[in-house]
Amino acid sequence: MARNELRPVIKLRSTAGTGYTYVTRKNRRNDPDRMTLRKYDPVLGRHADFREER
Repeated sequence: MARNELRPVIKLRSTAGTGYTYVTRKNRRNDPDRMTLRKYDPVLGRHADFREER
């Protein structure tokens, strides 16, 4: 079963400026816009907003 572009791999980069990234998948049908999640940033030592980059 081939992987299609309905669930692409995306990078989530910290908006705190630390340069830390998470890699995940998203469903383009449910989330067509850029995704923003609040996740833990180990460089910062607390939670921060992570925004999808392309």
